[in-house]
Amino acid sequence: MISLTDSQKIGMGLTGFGVFFLFFGMILFFDKALLAIGNILFVAGLAFVIGLERTFRFFFQKHKMKATGFFLGGVFVVLIGWPIIGVVLEVYGFFLLFRGFFPVVIGFIRRIPVLGSILNLPFIRAVSIT
Repeated sequence: MISLTDSQKIGMGLTGFGVFFLFFGMILFFDKALLAIGNILFVAGLAFVIGLERTFRFFFQKHKMKATGFFLGGVFVVLIGWPIIGVVLEVYGFFLLFRGFFPVVIGFIRRIPVLGSILNLPFIRAVSIT
């Protein structure tokens, strides 16, 4: 069992609510307010989970500046009122920022009973990231 501090628990909640609001905002035809709330909660939750300094270091590494620009630029574009363009920028920046974590996530999902058997099918395994 992983023990979390109180601020990490708050961060997990904020991040979860952020993802929920982002998803709900996209379902409701890119509602600007919900997407803006989701973005703010997601970034704030990330800062609570890993800490302000580590969050700053993660986003502003020299080799991740392009990805950070797209992600935070997308957040800004959503906040000023162009949700579809902003979400496209955010998704691209998100994949650039977190592409190193995807093989780990897929490896973890492969150990889950039902999802793992689906991911290990030959035609899906052939297009896998790992």
